[in-house]
Amino acid sequence: MNLISIKNCRVESSNSTLIKNFSWQMNSGEAWLVIGPNGGGKADFLKALCGQLKIVPNTDGLYSNVFDGSVEIVSLERAAALIQEERANDESEFLEGGVDHGRSARVFFAEALIGKKIKRDSKTGVYDLPPATARLESDPQVKLCGLEKILDRGLKYMSTGEIRRTLLCRALLSGKKLLILSDPFAGLDAQSRKILLDFFDGVAKRQLAQSNATQNDGKTKSAGGGSSSQEAAGAFPRIILGMERFNEIPDAINKVVEFTGGEISFCGERRDYEKLLADKKAAAQKSRETEVAAFKSQLTAANQESAVLQNGNLSQGQNAAASTDSGLATPPALIEMRGVNVGWGDNRVLQDLNWTLRKNEHWLIRGPNGSGKTTFLELITGDNMQVFSNDIKIFGARRGSGETIWDIKKKLGIVSYRLHVEYRMVGATLLAVIVSGFKDSIGLYEQATDTEIAAAKKWLALGGFAGREGESFNSLSYGEQRAILILRAVVKAPQILILDEPCHGLDESFRQKILDLLEIIAQSGTTTLLHVTHDPTEALAAEKHILEFHPGESPMYKIIEL
Repeated sequence: MNLISIKNCRVESSNSTLIKNFSWQMNSGEAWLVIGPNGGGKADFLKALCGQLKIVPNTDGLYSNVFDGSVEIVSLERAAALIQEERANDESEFLEGGVDHGRSARVFFAEALIGKKIKRDSKTGVYDLPPATARLESDPQVKLCGLEKILDRGLKYMSTGEIRRTLLCRALLSGKKLLILSDPFAGLDAQSRKILLDFFDGVAKRQLAQSNATQNDGKTKSAGGGSSSQEAAGAFPRIILGMERFNEIPDAINKVVEFTGGEISFCGERRDYEKLLADKKAAAQKSRETEVAAFKSQLTAANQESAVLQNGNLSQGQNAAASTDSGLATPPALIEMRGVNVGWGDNRVLQDLNWTLRKNEHWLIRGPNGSGKTTFLELITGDNMQVFSNDIKIFGARRGSGETIWDIKKKLGIVSYRLHVEYRMVGATLLAVIVSGFKDSIGLYEQATDTEIAAAKKWLALGGFAGREGESFNSLSYGEQRAILILRAVVKAPQILILDEPCHGLDESFRQKILDLLEIIAQSGTTTLLHVTHDPTEALAAEKHILEFHPGESPMYKIIEL
């Protein structure tokens, strides 16, 4: 059965054409992967399928979709938009107690079940939930996504992986006939990725069996005029998988469509695409060594210039102190945590944590979703207020001893999910985003110097954005936005570079370039890295120290030295 048919059509936003002319169709018995480089058109195509953008037939064009009105998308952009929405609707100043926890997963799921927003008391912030939500803990979809214990946590307080699993669960509960999973494994720990892979393969196998049964039944009823749209769509949800990189692809995938430069660059069988990738990889490997050497030389020079520029902005006393560090047998402590405990009510996120970060000791931070990695980083950045009730020293001074958050952030470079969400709420050009890294602000509110502008343009060029400094940050794909935020973080050669899943949404080319960039920065001696990732292939050679979180165990962390 033909489920989606696109012939000579274009994809349009409210003010521009994003994909000019393409054709594609999805039939029963097919499990599709949509792939392509950042900004190549993949994200626009998936948005169009779920109705966020328009698919418009050209002359003699045709578009039909049996899933119209019954499509749900789970993506990094959807997750960021959800948190952005929760923060925009925060009403803490109007509520008793002064804290608005916002919608919980239970409320979010209830809205999917009843198909509308749920009202809440304007004074207490309590939601009027239907009786069915009291049984969500036992729902198989909730259990599949591992959300039983966090159903009543506010969405804006969830970790990156938890919010992704929450969106997936809502999509399953919605009863929609087509689920679009865009880069679904980003931010998930190994166990969650396996669960999702098994789920996808299980659904795809049931779809294939059902398609065969429907086709056989159709042959016996050929005089009846064919099946209805409901029969074609099937009892189980169809799934289209979107990925930035060809890794962790479920076995059930048998078809691939690739978008590059706003058009289809491949459409066909999975085995043919795998052969094409293998040929491309072999060709790319030959030129990689030369390209990396040239990139390293340019990057090293840019990093040195940024270090000089940043040091010129420090006080004479700070420069003098920094100059004496090199003569010490033991590198100076940049961060010290002693007996740190963080939690809310009975939920203990961090317990009796003792840890020290020394200059040029690069750390890999790892652990399952919800284990405390993001909380740990937010104690350092100052985004978690429990830093003031703990024994935490940053750059030699205990937090709360008189320093301001700006004194701390001058020496930090940060890439995080929180930062990405906040920047999506600010309209800014790429140049302004990079320059704001010097100012430690979300957006640019001060006049940039000529030196800062020159440095920002140099880093944009190194990141592959030469000549695009006037483009809007919000016009970029999620992966391109992530790359820009990494450049923003490194532009001032910070003393500590905090990286919370920096490669989220990056295609293979961007990902490799960013990993090369981070490795070179780690070797520069000017910046110390704190790097959170669930992907073992993203661990850097320079990261010889590992802080590993083990929730529910005692102690709840391990320190590993390589």
